[in-house]
Amino acid sequence: MLAEDRLEKIVALVNEHGSITATDLMQLLDASESTIRRDLTRLAQLGRIVKVHGGATAVNRTVVSADQTVYEKYSVHLEEKTAIGRFAAAFIGPDDFVYIDAGSTTERLVDFITETRATYFTNSISVAHTLLSKGCRVLVPAGELKPVTEALVGEQTVETLRRYHFTVGFFGANGATPDEGFTTPETGEALVKSTALAQTLRPYVLCDSSKFSMVSPVTFADFDDATVVTDTLPSGLEEYANIIAASSTE
Repeated sequence: MLAEDRLEKIVALVNEHGSITATDLMQLLDASESTIRRDLTRLAQLGRIVKVHGGATAVNRTVVSADQTVYEKYSVHLEEKTAIGRFAAAFIGPDDFVYIDAGSTTERLVDFITETRATYFTNSISVAHTLLSKGCRVLVPAGELKPVTEALVGEQTVETLRRYHFTVGFFGANGATPDEGFTTPETGEALVKSTALAQTLRPYVLCDSSKFSMVSPVTFADFDDATVVTDTLPSGLEEYANIIAASSTE
């Protein structure tokens, strides 16, 4: 295959799938790793694809490499986060042991929680304060407080989480795509998220529909590891049974 033909084929495959790994491109195009890596670099320079770790995504996807503060994120897509939070709050029963992750959408969830008989565990200082004000029993881990997201992270946090088993959990994500999974900008929070999610019987990732076009540097779970609760089902993801749209129940 001529080099220019191969480049066009790569762009077509990336646009068709939304994202694709370098390994898949090697197999589909019968090309070496060095050739695919060089092609991806070239196409990224031309602005035709977005090169990410392990492959490429379509240019209509945004790679988010840095986190915003909770306060910066809270007012963004507020209507969508409100619908998601109100909908997901109904999943909590009186006997549940609930994990709640740090994040602007999970904070909106807490605003709608009325079940005070459940026990709650969170690594978010602001979430803990809101739950306490509602009269809930709240557990928090040891760890280092991350200023940007007000989340507890680090080895102590992870070790604490490994000793617990949650019946239901709610997680935030900066990106959610079938190929890259659930992603977040920073490794410390990614490790906390992945550990807590693995300890949860019924994990839910709460994300507004804009997150389906975003990818962050660190994957903390595969796309089918949790049920996604969003505001509206994005086009092209109808085949995925693990997505619940709050708008579909109205």
